[in-house]
Amino acid sequence: MTTGIRENLTYEDFGRAVRELAQTIADDGYQPDIVLSIARGGVFVAGGLAYALDVKNIHLVNVEFYTGVGTTLDMPVMLAPVPNAIDFTDKKILIADDVADTGKTLKLVHDFCQETVAEVRSAVIYEKPHSLVKCEYVWKRTDEWINFPWSVLPPVRRSGEPVTPSKEAL
Repeated sequence: MTTGIRENLTYEDFGRAVRELAQTIADDGYQPDIVLSIARGGVFVAGGLAYALDVKNIHLVNVEFYTGVGTTLDMPVMLAPVPNAIDFTDKKILIADDVADTGKTLKLVHDFCQETVAEVRSAVIYEKPHSLVKCEYVWKRTDEWINFPWSVLPPVRRSGEPVTPSKEAL
């Protein structure tokens, strides 16, 4: 349950978080063949982890679940194009996302990979205590809503168009 206080992650904190998360993964001896990003927030995490861990192979899966602050679809849904699971056969996969909140998105992607991969593990910047998935690699655990630096500002519009706050910033 959130208290109304928000975690505010800055770009500087994000850089430190990804580097520390990568160090934890390296110290654990896990060497993924592929970093699988859960778009959209996981794209930033996956890119940072891939560079830090020297993994050249990054894949992306688009999953829709959140429709606003605290509002979700009933279940997460993979959006096209869905990765071809054959590309993951016998590979060690690191699923990267920004947050494990309910854990439903991570579970969907984990289950998608499970049948074909050699091993699958998950890394997130934040994990909430009620998440269905307990990630192997977590930078910080929190109960709070997180303001990520890439989602707190409204989308960029043509100059002169009215600006409305992003759903995440509300």
